[in-house]
Amino acid sequence: MSDSSPPPQKAEGEGGSEHLNIKVTDNNNEVFFKIKRTTQLKKLMDAFCERQGKAPTTVRFLFDGSRVQPNDTPDTLDMQDGDTLEVHQEQIGGC
Repeated sequence: MSDSSPPPQKAEGEGGSEHLNIKVTDNNNEVFFKIKRTTQLKKLMDAFCERQGKAPTTVRFLFDGSRVQPNDTPDTLDMQDGDTLEVHQEQIGGC
């Protein structure tokens, strides 16, 4: 007997596709990543820094004006396919 049942499909309410295409830009460079909705963004942040030759402690990542934490995921930030993370130089000090 063969199993000809169709594969289970994801409900539309779960956010559609399992993967997202995310653009990461520092205004000079744009890098595109395809990641799962449940992947911690630390992986993406480390990969971007490695490609650009920057230390992760010298930059900060923002999504919609809010700082992204390494343990955030696209699901926790309610990210959509094609969203952009901005990379800025970390600044210390000031008045």
